[in-house]
Amino acid sequence: MSTDDTTEETVEYAPEHTPRLNWAQHAPEVYKAMIRLEAAAGKGLDPKLRELVKIRASQLNHCAFCLDMHTKDALAGGESVERIVQLSAWEESRHFYTEKEIAAIELTEAVTVLTDGFVPDEVYEKAAKHFDEPELAQLIAAITMINAWNRFGVTTRMVPGHYTPGQHG
Repeated sequence: MSTDDTTEETVEYAPEHTPRLNWAQHAPEVYKAMIRLEAAAGKGLDPKLRELVKIRASQLNHCAFCLDMHTKDALAGGESVERIVQLSAWEESRHFYTEKEIAAIELTEAVTVLTDGFVPDEVYEKAAKHFDEPELAQLIAAITMINAWNRFGVTTRMVPGHYTPGQHG
């Protein structure tokens, strides 16, 4: 019996699921319009903040494809692993984020989880204190866009794990 520590343990992961539909291929005009809307929605927002918003909405919507994409883009853009990891529990780790980022995260949650009925006035007003009106309009657009992307990703079961940073943008 050998005591050689150089042998690697083989780990067998669950098989990768198959996407239901390549919606971009079958609705190319919609996809192209979404790309244009995405570019317009992102203008004027801090790139790190924009990625935090995309990650948080994708966590709430359980969109694995978008989580894969936006965590990789955030890391490539200089975001820390710690802040990305803590984002799902941001209320318990507020000290990792600025007050402006917290306002954006809260607005993201309110816009994403509309099953509560509406975006509460206090959440909107807090965001309005940290963002001027043009920037707030862009933030709302960015939140809306990631929610739309999440719906395409979740509905068609887009497969995570193959994205490389900057691939789509």
